[in-house]
Amino acid sequence: MTTQHADQQAATGAASKGQVGSDPANATHPVPMVAFERAGKRYGPTGEGGFTAVDSVDLIVGRGAITGIIGRSGAGKSTLIRMVNGLETVTSGKVLVDGVDVGGLGEAALRSLRRQIGMIFQHFNLLSSRTAFDNVALPLEIAGVEKKAIRDKVGPLLDLVGLGDKAGSYPSELSGGQKQRIGIARALATDPKLLLSDEATSALDPETTQSILELLKRINAELGLTILLITHEMDVVKTIASHVAVIDAGRIVESGRTFDVYTNPRHETTRTLLASALKLPQWLRPVVKPQPSAGDKVLVRLVFFGDTAFRPLTGRLVAELGSDVNILAGAIEEISGEPFGSLVVSYSAEPDVVARADRFYTETGLVTEVLGYVA
Repeated sequence: MTTQHADQQAATGAASKGQVGSDPANATHPVPMVAFERAGKRYGPTGEGGFTAVDSVDLIVGRGAITGIIGRSGAGKSTLIRMVNGLETVTSGKVLVDGVDVGGLGEAALRSLRRQIGMIFQHFNLLSSRTAFDNVALPLEIAGVEKKAIRDKVGPLLDLVGLGDKAGSYPSELSGGQKQRIGIARALATDPKLLLSDEATSALDPETTQSILELLKRINAELGLTILLITHEMDVVKTIASHVAVIDAGRIVESGRTFDVYTNPRHETTRTLLASALKLPQWLRPVVKPQPSAGDKVLVRLVFFGDTAFRPLTGRLVAELGSDVNILAGAIEEISGEPFGSLVVSYSAEPDVVARADRFYTETGLVTEVLGYVA
């Protein structure tokens, strides 16, 4: 039971073409840093016995944006991001980075491209025998940079990530968040134009995760660095990404501005991912069911943004239904810097009550989603 505004319809129409990660000023024609053109990755033989991890993906990641790719485990998101720097070879279509076809590069040209692409990992991938300074310096040493230039580069990078005082520390002496900050500094050492993040916060606690996301946002703003991240956590996407693409079974099933996708999900996979992020009361989660029985109540998520954020619609809903409307959960938060509120309410699932509610949502433009039913 979702009511769409005209501007949302326009946004989702653009999203279906896979144009994400653009600056708002270039929303119609984003300047691509990464372009997937019918890109696919298949393991094993054609036909039976093979496995398609990424299936004919068309997607544009805009220059200078933070773009998230979200999906369940096994959806293909790790394969997709590794195709960007050639760690996974494309078996069909193309992946272009700043206009360069990654799959068409020879070994030397691919090494050169990789120096323009930084990558941070879930488990940090630091060398235990090297100090924080030496871990950050490693890609510069590999590139043959002279020692003085390395010293001049690494110190400011450690300061940038807030660990200038940890230059001589070994990974075993650092917390998880500090290790990830060293990983970020290392990824920035070669002055990349693109930063890839492979579940970079999955191994961290919530407070540390927030601090790492704030650091990535600052790096994006100060350095103008394009960031492409993958995650299975919707909270990560809504905190940091201006644009998002949802992947399921190797295909992009929904994409667009994070705010539009979050407030008005169109695909079942997106709705499922959002439901996992929605904070229902603990006692309520086990008793929610997909179909109603006689006497049940319907659980509905009401979404408030734009015009509906400033109107007393909840009170009007109670008056309209003539039925007990219970407020079970609610939150006011920001998605990519834009205010957004939601309430979870319940009321009778009797057809006449539901019909009156549907008419009210249509008349007021309130965006809603049925979450299930409870006795």
